[in-house]
Amino acid sequence: MKTFDYPQPRQYIAGQWRDGTGASSLTVTNPATEAVLATFHAASAEDIAQAVDAASRAFRVWAAETPLARSKIMRAAAERLRSQTEQAAALLTREQGKPLAEAKREIGQAAEIIEWFAEEGRRAYGRVIPSRWPGVQQTVVQKPIGPVAAFTPWNFPVMLSACKLAAALAAGCSVVLKPAEETPAAVMVLVDAFIESGVPPGTVQMLLGNPAEISSTLIASPAIRKISFTGSINVGRLLGEQAGRHLTRVTLELGGHAPVVICEDADFDKTLDALAGFKFRNAGQICANPSRFYVHRSLYARFVEAFAARASSLRLGDGMDPQTEMGPLASRRRVDHMTSLVDDARSAGARVVCGGDRVARAGFFFQPTILADVPDTARVMTDEPFGPVVPFVPFDKLDEVITRANHLPVGLAAYAFTTSLRNADRLADELEAGAIGINSVSLLQPETPFGGIKDSGFGRENGIEGLQDYLCAKFVSRSGT
Repeated sequence: MKTFDYPQPRQYIAGQWRDGTGASSLTVTNPATEAVLATFHAASAEDIAQAVDAASRAFRVWAAETPLARSKIMRAAAERLRSQTEQAAALLTREQGKPLAEAKREIGQAAEIIEWFAEEGRRAYGRVIPSRWPGVQQTVVQKPIGPVAAFTPWNFPVMLSACKLAAALAAGCSVVLKPAEETPAAVMVLVDAFIESGVPPGTVQMLLGNPAEISSTLIASPAIRKISFTGSINVGRLLGEQAGRHLTRVTLELGGHAPVVICEDADFDKTLDALAGFKFRNAGQICANPSRFYVHRSLYARFVEAFAARASSLRLGDGMDPQTEMGPLASRRRVDHMTSLVDDARSAGARVVCGGDRVARAGFFFQPTILADVPDTARVMTDEPFGPVVPFVPFDKLDEVITRANHLPVGLAAYAFTTSLRNADRLADELEAGAIGINSVSLLQPETPFGGIKDSGFGRENGIEGLQDYLCAKFVSRSGT
């Protein structure tokens, strides 16, 4: 297996890779070994100001390009990223922890997203509206909204950055991207793919540094006309409040706590395969991760036992080891959170079927954990675990479980498994979430919109809905006289 040196994290500002000039420094740590990979300086206020100025000037150039010209550059960027899969995936695994196979999948998904938006940007159609008066032509045209500030998290740093960059660029917007400071190197490969493929200087900027300082400065800038954020509910609420003061358009993809409803008529083996194969991907650190399991009482004991057997058999280790099936959590904070949730569930009366502890080795490892008979009062039933902890609860009636599934103030994703068409229709209609999988866990594709309702945010990533969030409709009424 080819190894790659970990690069020095840098800012990309006004067409140049350069070190940050801020006083504070940040550290990148390998979560599998706790070894320090790099230390770098954060962006200063002057760095941020220069990035905004460059993005503002570049917007006029990029917006003036034809959709076909933008599409060619974006398709070249996707191909360049795909050609660098080995390097980008190795960097991603070292800084984030996910197994190398999952990292490669993420790079591939990012390339597909860029390609899809490259084509969809050519179809940002307007329309002609028949006029009430003779000699008057009425048209609607789609225009890019302006420079965009995009904020992405550490769990899928390349794919989620690609979602925002691709949609914005396809619409004709310039972008100031602020990825997570924990995972900068793989995103640098993504940004470099756009640069080397010919986006005009300043069209894409990348800032690393203090999240609060960068976000508040960008949002307050009159040059920034759109904010896109993926992250926690608390931070999303704060950014939404700040953006509201400046009447800046916002897309917020926030946290969830996805319920899974397994009906008595579900196909047992297919349901087990789908959920066990998905739940522990990225060590459960996925915003749409199934995280509250409601199983019909007739299947409950058997399903919990089978799921625990799958969880217990997973091989934990460094993601660079090809034998690893689940890597570490991203940070010590995540391990502490898992421990706290399990301890609370135990004290509330839940039964630990397997796992439940930290792994005694270097790195931020936590055992895949199955909790059974978890009362609704346990924190794990109300706080999103965002990790490899799985609470199971039995249910008897569909009415009962739909009410329990919907009672939280979040609504990002939900899942249901049944062979009954009547049950499937009802669950698809009544579960309160922005994305619902019926006998499926595939909810995020380039062509499908993804986003939440209630406290899980608003706006959509991907699909034609994702592109529309970066466009504004201009109405033109033209008289021939």
